[in-house]
Amino acid sequence: MGTTWSLRVDNPRMLPLDALRQAVQSALDEVVAQMSHWDEDSALGLFNRAPAGSTHTLPEALNNVLARALHWADLSGGALDPGIGPLVTLWGFGPDAVDDGQLPPNAASLAEARARCGRQRIAHDAASRRLVQPGGLSLDLSGIAKGYGVDAGVAALQQLGLHDFLLEVGGELRGVGRRPGGLPWQVQVDPGAGPGLRIALVDRAVATSGDRWHVQEQGGRRWSHTIDPRTGEPVVHALASVTVLHEHCMDADALATVLTVLGVEDGLAFADRHGVAALFAQRDPDGTLALHPSATWAAQAAA
Repeated sequence: MGTTWSLRVDNPRMLPLDALRQAVQSALDEVVAQMSHWDEDSALGLFNRAPAGSTHTLPEALNNVLARALHWADLSGGALDPGIGPLVTLWGFGPDAVDDGQLPPNAASLAEARARCGRQRIAHDAASRRLVQPGGLSLDLSGIAKGYGVDAGVAALQQLGLHDFLLEVGGELRGVGRRPGGLPWQVQVDPGAGPGLRIALVDRAVATSGDRWHVQEQGGRRWSHTIDPRTGEPVVHALASVTVLHEHCMDADALATVLTVLGVEDGLAFADRHGVAALFAQRDPDGTLALHPSATWAAQAAA
């Protein structure tokens, strides 16, 4: 995944640390083997290069993550779309990113890429785990797979009989149980300015999406890696970041992307409609950040 992971754990049975390390690493290795769009030999990579009309039986984890991505895609009206691979490439991100000299893309290139994108082209039967390649469809699960990796690592640790730990993968975290002594696991959220906010993770996960990471700049234009599938272009509103709390990190990861695409006004309405705990950080014209919490944020983030 091109990142690191860390674990804080209450280990009363004194299990060997190598066993804990191997449990998490094996879980993350499986995620990469199934869902990495950087690895041509992953299950996802093989599907993306498959001929038109071919039918694929997906491994269980990939099947479940794709189904969840499509769930949030449908619920958000397409603010998240796992079928957006060609557009990610066209805007200079991912393993097959176009050269800087082709950025930003022209209207003709955008139209051609958009014709190959979209969740409406994804013929997925979750019950049978079948997925059909219509031709030229390139899936990109980078908006949800890392969060699933956290959940997979949590499940592996729980299978070892551990009940109290904090697992982090690339800045996304999930707290299970409590710290020794009974206090909740605590993490600091950095909205983009100021000292940050301390929040509690009691059987909760947290994920953040924003425009301070993975950006491109060409011809005097700067844009983030977050593409709005509905327009085919990077988001243009004044959001600096969105942080989401959820029971599962896979959902927190996906929802952080959804809300980033929707923006403050529509994003807050979506979050409140679906009971999502989210914190929006928006840039004001003077450069300061204004924080906009959803209705359930304060209660779920209380440290």
